[in-house]
Amino acid sequence: MEKEAKKIFWYTLAFMAFSTVWAFGNIVNGYSEFGGLKSIFSWVLIFVIYFIPYSLIVGELGSTFKDAGGGVSSWIKETHSKLLAYYAGWTIWVVHMPYISQKPSRIIAAFSWAVFRDNRISKMNITYVQIISLVIFIVALFLAARGVNFIKKLATLAGSSMFIMSLLFILMAITAPSITGAKTYSIDWSLDTFMPTFDVKYVTSIAILVFAVGGCEKISPYVNKMKKPSTDFPKGMMTLVLMVVTTAILGTFALALMFDTNNIPKDLLTNGTYYAFQTLGNYYGVGNLFLVIYAVVDFIGQVSIVIISIDAPLRMLLESSDEQYIPKKLLVKNSNDVYTNGLKLVGVIVSILLIIPMFGIKEVNELFRWLVKLNAVCMPLRYLWVFAAYIFLKKAAGKFQADYKFVKNKYIGIGLGAWCFFLTAFACITGMYTPGSIFQTTMNIVTPIILISLGLIMPYLAKKNNK
Repeated sequence: MEKEAKKIFWYTLAFMAFSTVWAFGNIVNGYSEFGGLKSIFSWVLIFVIYFIPYSLIVGELGSTFKDAGGGVSSWIKETHSKLLAYYAGWTIWVVHMPYISQKPSRIIAAFSWAVFRDNRISKMNITYVQIISLVIFIVALFLAARGVNFIKKLATLAGSSMFIMSLLFILMAITAPSITGAKTYSIDWSLDTFMPTFDVKYVTSIAILVFAVGGCEKISPYVNKMKKPSTDFPKGMMTLVLMVVTTAILGTFALALMFDTNNIPKDLLTNGTYYAFQTLGNYYGVGNLFLVIYAVVDFIGQVSIVIISIDAPLRMLLESSDEQYIPKKLLVKNSNDVYTNGLKLVGVIVSILLIIPMFGIKEVNELFRWLVKLNAVCMPLRYLWVFAAYIFLKKAAGKFQADYKFVKNKYIGIGLGAWCFFLTAFACITGMYTPGSIFQTTMNIVTPIILISLGLIMPYLAKKNNK
């Protein structure tokens, strides 16, 4: 009875997955880059053709390899080889480098809004922003080397608070006109308001949608902890999809009440979330109260995330990869059980990513937009390994057993895995192009190529070093 009581219910899994996958910032990014209310069509489309099969594929992989501790790398190892598992682990780790390089500027923005309560971050000199970002990163690197465990608890607290605030924002924004009589933008309910224009900008922005809905493989360890995995997991995932779709749609409508869908602010990617909470405070007559609370929570959350993102992915790579592919020097630990040489490698890569934008990007709003685009190109590369593992799994039909199966037919499974793989690759490749900027397009192409290529060198260095 005690064992039964510890089983996870389908609705518990749905809430766990929701807080892992979705964030209020995704809604703002979609509203900014996909034409306001037109983004609703894009969200629904990506959920149906990508997110649903993606989440159910993860469920089958997690159920099949329930005792594998390395996540995606373990799936590849079991279905293919140790070498390919290493490359998967490397990809999952190295795509976090652009993600880490994005966080210091977000920390500056959160601090600026918390203290000054305006958009002066957008007017700062780009060189100063990147120099301060470099200093912040070095401090974060130092804290990561100290093995600060309380940061993880702080991140959990900040993440939970952000999640609750995001849901409250949507509820309060939509009900504000009827409760407080607040004057908001009116919504034109014609088809043109909601139907996007399928042009070059649209195609090259799909990566932002793919990036937003990815990452549900983090919940795979919980599949076999459910009462009835074969029925409860798909039920939980369908609930997750419904929750995300509902939040995306209602959140977009909430933003449409605050920002003219036909005249979206150019700095919405930089300041949109802060504008939203500032406007909400004005609706309810509390001034900047909501804004300050959100900015402080965001600041704490961003600081926590950058430190965890330095340590956790590195630890996953070095602890799950075979030593024949990793130089022993990278496995050196300090007294705090932290991989010191690994942190130095992180320091070099991220520092370069922080310095280079100074030479090709002129303003802060442009920097924030490029960082979102760069991460949308790089981060989904790790999803490719999820779909590759599923294809390998289905090819080896009958070799592995699972409590939950997305599809039982071998060829349908391979087809679904190939479809998600293709769509992810297509989004990453088309997302590299940035209209009107040769520098940003070049960086979007060169950055992932160099980062992934570094992983090809490591086995050679390991063979040479480990002798």
